[in-house]
Amino acid sequence: MTETTKQLHLAAHFPGVNNTTVWSAPESGSHIEFDSFTRFARDAERGKFDFLFLAEGLRLREQNGEIYDLDVVGRPDTFTILTALAAVTERIGLTGTINSTFNEPFDVARQFASLDHLSAGRAAWNVVTSWDAFTGENFRRGGYLAEEDRYDRARSFLAAVTELWDSWSADDLVADQESGTFLGSADAGAYSVHDRFFDIEGRFTVPRTPQGRPVIFQAGDSDQGRDFAAAKADAIFSRHATGEDARAFYRDVKGRLRGFGRRPDELLVLPAATFVIGDTEADAVELSREVRLAQVSPATAVRFIEQLWNTPLPDFDPDGAFPSFDPVPGESTVSKGRASVRMFGRSALDLAAQWRAAAATDGLSAREAVANSFGRHAFVGTAESVATQIDNEVQADAADGYILVPHVTPGGLAPFVDRVVPILQERGVFRSEYEGATLREHLGLRHPAEPRDRDAAAS
Repeated sequence: MTETTKQLHLAAHFPGVNNTTVWSAPESGSHIEFDSFTRFARDAERGKFDFLFLAEGLRLREQNGEIYDLDVVGRPDTFTILTALAAVTERIGLTGTINSTFNEPFDVARQFASLDHLSAGRAAWNVVTSWDAFTGENFRRGGYLAEEDRYDRARSFLAAVTELWDSWSADDLVADQESGTFLGSADAGAYSVHDRFFDIEGRFTVPRTPQGRPVIFQAGDSDQGRDFAAAKADAIFSRHATGEDARAFYRDVKGRLRGFGRRPDELLVLPAATFVIGDTEADAVELSREVRLAQVSPATAVRFIEQLWNTPLPDFDPDGAFPSFDPVPGESTVSKGRASVRMFGRSALDLAAQWRAAAATDGLSAREAVANSFGRHAFVGTAESVATQIDNEVQADAADGYILVPHVTPGGLAPFVDRVVPILQERGVFRSEYEGATLREHLGLRHPAEPRDRDAAAS
């Protein structure tokens, strides 16, 4: 029996709020001006990508009590950008990260429903959670949410938003000029949500959207996060991009779907992936090394080492050896915000030992060892070999596709679109033209059943 060749999915992440964005490169542009977002989105659409993705930062990170100014520090409001991009693009999906802790269901439901209408069915919401008091200080209820409650609130939040979206059926908005009938149901928009986190009811203001509901993404790696995605999401972001680690994640998440009454094709696994393309393999390897060192500058290396050692190191030389003492444990950290979780949950002592061993074995400076640890690119090579690597990983069930993260904005996506995409198209594993109009169609997802159809089936 011949195995079916999978069609892969591609998306583009407008980078920022992290050191992987080399903002100091001469070819790098603004992360604020709308022209940067327009150029990036149009490159992705020219490549027939499924969607453009924007992350979110609700507070500027800090280190040693000062703003961490070695990264791109933030970006304008997600909804404002995506709504503006809806007017200058035609087919590409528009995906935004919005936090379920520091927002309200009615507002989020209305914003994404409006975006879905304005974009003719291209909206998607990446549901994320948060609980830390540092971020919460920017909000009225700052720090109130216990860490163990974050997914409970997220589940309630998503259920509330879904009820609001489903409060309208497609046939509720008649607008028949001849008969003078505007609404098809007196109950249009009626909703009621009463649970531990929300006590709301009323009439939702936005009719059912072109996609029925916007697409739902989720980006959690914990056991709770994986279950949340398996139960409710249409796609899950992942940091497990390649190899057996990625295949294990893929198997685990897909295997959870049956427990929630879903099929494996109802949830896409889409890891983030960096790339470096060279004219030869040797060129690509050397360019990857140069990019890694640009992403981990001497100052950035010092900040990373301070984070792990949890100690200010004002006189530390990153071109020398690591500190002679071990990392200092403690709840109080020198970094605040996203920078404080860079270590991905590893033991500080274990990671420090790994860095020291790499430096000793390979004769590396502290900066070089850190750059090698944090800056490995997922796909490195010529356009032909990068296309082969991506296709091989998808066919081996490491992923259903990739969210590409270039290291330069806004022009960093263009080399992939111009050189790699045509090869994938020639191999027949990626579309040459958009076949559908909505993001659900791009992703191969079914249109959700009408609310009244589900009610009838349940009864």
